[in-house]
Amino acid sequence: MEYIKLLTALKRNNLYIFSLRDIENLFPDENLKTLKNNLTRWIRKGRFARIKRELYEFIEPGRQPIISDLYIANKIYSPSYVSLETALSIYSIIPDIAVQVTSVTTAQTRTFKNKHGAFFYRACKGRAFTGYRIMNYEGFKVFIADKEKALVDFVYYRLRLGGTIDLKEERFDKNILKKINWAKVNKYAKLFNGRVLFTVKKLKEWAKC
Repeated sequence: MEYIKLLTALKRNNLYIFSLRDIENLFPDENLKTLKNNLTRWIRKGRFARIKRELYEFIEPGRQPIISDLYIANKIYSPSYVSLETALSIYSIIPDIAVQVTSVTTAQTRTFKNKHGAFFYRACKGRAFTGYRIMNYEGFKVFIADKEKALVDFVYYRLRLGGTIDLKEERFDKNILKKINWAKVNKYAKLFNGRVLFTVKKLKEWAKC
């Protein structure tokens, strides 16, 4: 297989980050061993870069696309969706801009660091892996928690890790909190435990919703 043929196919399918399986799906008639050898050779030449084991990105000299951190987070570890501080920041529920991308997964808790930044994944039970949607973010389709689930995820993991929710310190935007669906917040909170439910109710009272 020629490099330009693979690059063209990846661009046409918006696979800025891809796995060997993605290449197999694009070229089912190609020999797997040959694909691996070619990919290794092109990585050495700087035409592709390895993000983690068996996950790569293509590098087009002078025309490198800007890849969304959220898109990268979805690709690095799955199943997962962006949530917690990252999602709350995107929705402007908190004013801080998240330095790292934090996601929720049904797999094990993991952390990955590469040239794109730091990516944190918090494990949850299967029944709580819900409340996310597909968002078009910076030109990429990404899985991200809705506002209500991002808020509940934040509360749950803060309490789970031994922390507390100081409503003044967190600097939640009351105007945005008044507009979210609190019935959904309560529904999501019940997927966890009574302490989470109690805390979100206190948050609702504080925001005067």
